[in-house]
Amino acid sequence: MKHTHFYKYLNFNNADLFTLVWLPEKESRVPTVIFRSPYVDHLAEWSEEDICTLKYEEAEKWLAAGYAYVYQHCRGRGKSSGDCIPYINERSDGLHLHNWIRKQTFYNGELFLCGESYTAAVHEVVAPYAGDIKGAVLNVMDPFRYNGYYRNGFFKVGLHGGWYTGMYKQKTKPDKGYDPAMFDMLPLSDYTQRVFGERDVYFDNALMHPDKNDPYWYSNEAGGDYFEALKNTNVPLLLTTGWYDIFTGGIFDWWNAMSPETKANCALGVHAYDHCGRGEGEPILFDNGSLHDISPLYCVKWMDAVRGKCEFPFAKGKVTYYNSFGDRWFCDDFTESGKTQIITLGKGEKTYVYDPDKKAYKFSEGLSCNFGGNTWQPKIDRDDVITLYTDEFTKDVSVKGKIKLKLTVKSDCEDTCFYVRMSLCKPEGDYGIRDDIQQISNFDKDYIPEEEITISYEFDPHCFVIHKGEKLRLDISSAARCLYVKHTNNRGLYSVQTDARVANNTVVLDKSEIILPIG
Repeated sequence: MKHTHFYKYLNFNNADLFTLVWLPEKESRVPTVIFRSPYVDHLAEWSEEDICTLKYEEAEKWLAAGYAYVYQHCRGRGKSSGDCIPYINERSDGLHLHNWIRKQTFYNGELFLCGESYTAAVHEVVAPYAGDIKGAVLNVMDPFRYNGYYRNGFFKVGLHGGWYTGMYKQKTKPDKGYDPAMFDMLPLSDYTQRVFGERDVYFDNALMHPDKNDPYWYSNEAGGDYFEALKNTNVPLLLTTGWYDIFTGGIFDWWNAMSPETKANCALGVHAYDHCGRGEGEPILFDNGSLHDISPLYCVKWMDAVRGKCEFPFAKGKVTYYNSFGDRWFCDDFTESGKTQIITLGKGEKTYVYDPDKKAYKFSEGLSCNFGGNTWQPKIDRDDVITLYTDEFTKDVSVKGKIKLKLTVKSDCEDTCFYVRMSLCKPEGDYGIRDDIQQISNFDKDYIPEEEITISYEFDPHCFVIHKGEKLRLDISSAARCLYVKHTNNRGLYSVQTDARVANNTVVLDKSEIILPIG
């Protein structure tokens, strides 16, 4: 190795934070790219020098481009001491690291932030950004924390539940005896005491605020301060997501919420795959469907472009996105045309019994709201799941934007929910498109049992082609095991409810419709 390195344990707020630095050869003052990660517990027993050697493979591309590479284990993970509580210490720890770098002899006045998923979140929380932060690549992470916890008021067991449980104080409470079924136990408000053996005020508070518009989600405790700052930053940001990323909808919402000045200085790239972005484990590998396919080393190139050393890998102010089954990339504002195709779900009514205590169907993977991305969707033979098919399409149709769904329903309970999953039926199998969940009380808090009510869904954005002869499939149920908490069929705040009851739920097909945005 021609490059030099060293490591330090930075003592801050009762923790020693393992920090590694690789420096480019024959350089004195250089720009610095910063990485921080909690996903390092497998390195806890490694020697510091072995970790330095391991990280050289990642650092090498940055060193070759003339950057110092700084990599830190987050508090309470890997070789760093302290307690890990997701999000809570990342801002102060991150700012402390920035200040430490500013005192080093290699610091040239330019800091760059890079990460994906939670390793991007640790950079988002330090906004508003200091003047020496010149650029950032924030892959597959949405800064609006509500979207990690909830979908339309339903707690995401399949995303935040198990992940948070594993993260929480992993060094001091490694044996929590966690099982996903623990999220079925009522009341949910007792979850942290039951699993952690102590109350976690941050998790507990989130459970009391399932409404996206609740002021809690705009408070500093829930990250509202940095979310607002990121909408108006003057730092060039490259955001990335995928059509089956766990944060697809939130990242598009973030992009659309940016001020015109901020958006003009940033870019959004959208690949064809899930959270990992490379198609591993996906049902279909698309031709050049990854951002890495069209711009290898795009993270380095983005920072170099900010420094005026090359062209930007993705056009600023635009969305670069893949058209699935159209097999090509586009770059534009990703605005909907206003044209739609409306498809009625059928005739008559279909009724099923939803029993919250009965083991719900486990749908295949999480699509764009939970972990797992996409797999082929098997046929379902259960009396508590309605499966509907559209007619075959008579010509190719390009879908671009947010598919909408309106369900006219009724129930014999004062509240209940309807989970929906849409798939594209191809000769080789049914390919998952989108899913969503809603409850009656989101539309009428005083619903009277047995009355018809129309509830609406707005799926996360997508761009794909339905080919002639293909059709859409829609599965409707009132539960999705391992993805969302069950609905008790009772009205009121779910997290404090202590019992559940059975519901008879009906979908009125001829008053229900799919609305496709035509690109």
